[in-house]
Amino acid sequence: MSVDTETVRRIAHLARIAVKEEALEPMTGELNTILGWVEQLGEVNTDGVEPMTSVVDAKLRWRQDEVTDGNYPERVTGSAPDGDDGFFTVPKVVE
Repeated sequence: MSVDTETVRRIAHLARIAVKEEALEPMTGELNTILGWVEQLGEVNTDGVEPMTSVVDAKLRWRQDEVTDGNYPERVTGSAPDGDDGFFTVPKVVE
């Protein structure tokens, strides 16, 4: 795949990048070089290679899903400007 000067102009417009007319031709060459490298990646044999989610082989540390704190609503809502029966009270927003 290769791009021409008109395509580079359109890409710059869509990306909201101001590119001077004299810079379009060199940029076309640079983009074509980058696209060539990307096409080379398609030639690599990746059969049998598992997809990676990270570059390091790390396992998540699982923990028990249990309540470790709570049952003290007065401490939780104590710093709130207004509270009622252990809940935060907020002003009404919708009429």
